[in-house]
Amino acid sequence: MVQETNQKPVIFLSEGTKRTRGRDAQAINILVAKAVAEAVKTTLGPKGMDKMIVDELGDVIISNDGATILEEMDVEHPAAKMLVEIAKTQDEEVGDGTTTAVVIAGALLERAEKLLDDGIHPSVIVKGYRLASRKAREIATQVADKISIDDKAMLKNIAMTAMTGKSGAEAEESLATIVVNAIMQVAEHTKEGIVIDKDMIKLEKKEGATLSDSQLINGIVIDKEIVHADMPKRIERAKIALVDSALEIKETETDAEISISDPEQLQAFIDKEEAMLKDMVDQIKKAGANVVFCQKGIDDIAQHFLAKAGIAAVRRVKKSDMEKLAKATGARIITRLKDLNKEDLGFAKLVQEKKIGGDAMVFVEGCRNPKSVTILIRGGSEHIVDEAERAVNDAIGTVTAAIKSGKIVTGGGSIEMEIAMKLRDYATTIGGREQLAIESFADALEVIPRALAETAGMDPIDTIVELRAKHRGKDGKYLGVDVYRGKLADMSKLKVIEPLTVKTQAIASGAEVAEMILRIDDIIAGSAKSKGKGSPSESSEFE
Repeated sequence: MVQETNQKPVIFLSEGTKRTRGRDAQAINILVAKAVAEAVKTTLGPKGMDKMIVDELGDVIISNDGATILEEMDVEHPAAKMLVEIAKTQDEEVGDGTTTAVVIAGALLERAEKLLDDGIHPSVIVKGYRLASRKAREIATQVADKISIDDKAMLKNIAMTAMTGKSGAEAEESLATIVVNAIMQVAEHTKEGIVIDKDMIKLEKKEGATLSDSQLINGIVIDKEIVHADMPKRIERAKIALVDSALEIKETETDAEISISDPEQLQAFIDKEEAMLKDMVDQIKKAGANVVFCQKGIDDIAQHFLAKAGIAAVRRVKKSDMEKLAKATGARIITRLKDLNKEDLGFAKLVQEKKIGGDAMVFVEGCRNPKSVTILIRGGSEHIVDEAERAVNDAIGTVTAAIKSGKIVTGGGSIEMEIAMKLRDYATTIGGREQLAIESFADALEVIPRALAETAGMDPIDTIVELRAKHRGKDGKYLGVDVYRGKLADMSKLKVIEPLTVKTQAIASGAEVAEMILRIDDIIAGSAKSKGKGSPSESSEFE
């Protein structure tokens, strides 16, 4: 690569390296980011469309969930990967609003492109966007309403709002009730406040039946079967042992050779192994357990002795499931069988094996204080249960976020319009070129109600103009797009409710990635040769 100077060219990059600088680099990054945002924009809202993603093995995913679509899309460009990253962060932090975050980022970059064309420096735009992002979150907090964990009806509305547009829509009310009940079950009241560990809500999915047949189990469902046919399949008043060691004879860590000169020695060796396995089972029996969940394997002979003792056993249980079982039943996970005693056992009113969708599953129900629960999702096909699982995950995230922040806002584009209106007023107090960036930020936020209007078949321009006029009025802050009736409506009356943190996180994430992309003025893409493969002509795909 040659860099021109006043004296002579200086070569500082290897041959075959591609470099894009200045306005061209910004234009490429903005173009890519806009394309990614455009890909997910049509999934926004209850009338949003689904995407079908087919991977290289031919596996198909049909989803309306922004995080899933972006994660499954095979993106190569670094700017596109940045947008995928903010979607992941949004999903991990608050569980919903991924599409909103990406669409806002795309809209901010689209508006920034016009400002760049007008000769405004990227640093000025970035400064204006930062001011606007901070102010937007401040405005959102001011207009938000309060909510508490006791307001079960409002929490249910939040869950239903999160699930709208996904395949679980026809059963969203029953699923929302299940989600709220599950969260209330695992919520712990501490001196610091309410603590909700989302990992304590286990999701199990099985094809068959319908979404309405999904249920909340106050306990744990293990997707395994009881290992031996002679073991009891239904145990009432279960005393549960959780064992994190194999009920098998361990092989020696170093290679060992045993010389046996006559059949009696071989029989003695086999008898000794049997006796060791019987001793393990006796330890469990002595502690008073009648159900064993083992994280590792269980030898066939050990299974036989367990079955004779009337003890049901499940093997190769996942570590995460063992932790949930411990939380739900009050059992302690034991790593040495010798240490097992009755104080280490957990309790459940009922442990039973059931056939669900043709597969055997073990249900642990009626626990003393189930701080871990299971939502069993049913559906007609694999695609339906997968999408319902994503919808339930979003609902869990949003309800948890609402309880933690204690504040909610209305959806349907109403909060974005309210923030946009107040941001324009704020822009006039700033002045300078940053004012233009703040106004562009306000315009970008209006992309949400615009997209909702488009999915509902409404005229987007007329909708935005009418919303702007109504939000200037006294009681306009709740007005948004009613996609079902194709008109503006009061979102609080329609119970379209979202947690404040979903919106503030989406605005912050979208602004941050837009600022990062705007600050890039040089793309240097090394050749394949520089990585030790290929030829100089094989340049990177980042051009």
